[in-house]
Amino acid sequence: MLSIDDKVRLPSGYDIPQLGYGVGMNHNTLPTVLEAFKAGYRHVDSAKLYRNEAECGEAIWRSGIPRSEIFYTTKIIDSDQGYTSTLAAVDRSLSAANLDYIDLFLIHTPKPGKTKRIETYRALLEKRDAGMIRTVGVSNFGVRHLEELVSAGLETPAVNQLEVHPWCQQREIRAYCERKGIVVQAYCPIVRNIPELIGDPVLVRIAEKHQREPVRVLLRWSLQHGLIPLPKTETPKRIWSNAALYDFELDTEDMQALDALDRGANGAISWNPIDVP
Repeated sequence: MLSIDDKVRLPSGYDIPQLGYGVGMNHNTLPTVLEAFKAGYRHVDSAKLYRNEAECGEAIWRSGIPRSEIFYTTKIIDSDQGYTSTLAAVDRSLSAANLDYIDLFLIHTPKPGKTKRIETYRALLEKRDAGMIRTVGVSNFGVRHLEELVSAGLETPAVNQLEVHPWCQQREIRAYCERKGIVVQAYCPIVRNIPELIGDPVLVRIAEKHQREPVRVLLRWSLQHGLIPLPKTETPKRIWSNAALYDFELDTEDMQALDALDRGANGAISWNPIDVP
């Protein structure tokens, strides 16, 4: 049976909590991250783009939870991509969060192009080898972007963070990641509470069957597929309810019905830049 304490072993040898709290463009970062810790989350996902690395770091220290028990992720913004600029960006992220190391550092998008992707990834690996980062990964990378790194003589990323939910399942990329041992994180796992999707008759039927909110069914779908969902909300009540996923289980019929909702790329609700040059 799954529990909020469950972790996934990364190729780097470190364990990542399977449920994460996605900070996103949160204007109340400090209180909401502290609330997430109270609700049992031990995994916080931030980014330079979100402008809240400092608040995330402050929440980590204020929580009183041992640093070793919290998994913190941040990401390289597109404007910082490139070898030298990435080295400096890592230092700034560490300083902003007042941390000695970052558990997972991702390249936020593949948009700056092949050369910068490779340079950025090489710089992150160097910072990892220097002890400033524990695990290096990517976000929004398609299969071609992943293969570019390996073709450049670099190791396979440990993580690929993608938009994944029943309407945008990223099946090709996920299958590739599974073959290569890449752990997949899911952003937008609760589809931003878009009424058209949250009110989908298939989802509503399954939610009523289990007497749970549709959002919790979506998160349970992610967990049972072995994904690492990163739900975002600033509402304390929802922070808690998004973590209350371990007292029910979707059966095979439920999972198959949700799997059948896939619209491929047309189901994406965010930027989803997996096909950029």
